[in-house]
Amino acid sequence: MILGAVATAIKDEIASLNVEDRAPGMTALALSLARAVDSSAKAPTAKAVAARELRAVMKELRALAPIGEEGDVVDDIARQREKRRAEARSRRSG
Repeated sequence: MILGAVATAIKDEIASLNVEDRAPGMTALALSLARAVDSSAKAPTAKAVAARELRAVMKELRALAPIGEEGDVVDDIARQREKRRAEARSRRSG
């Protein structure tokens, strides 16, 4: 089955969120709604309803996503702090 642009983007986001095992029903619902958005070109009201519901489901899926172990703001601050400490140690010893 060929996915449209919305369904492809939602599938990719779900994969990056790593929530398929936590909420398989919600992920299936999100993909179904995304396909409905892609396929309802001639029914703008249906498309709007599907898009609204898709946004709600994706909000819940994003909330279920595990917190990343690396790459967030706290990790960036910790790396910067460690870099400054290493520079200070280097200046003291040399």
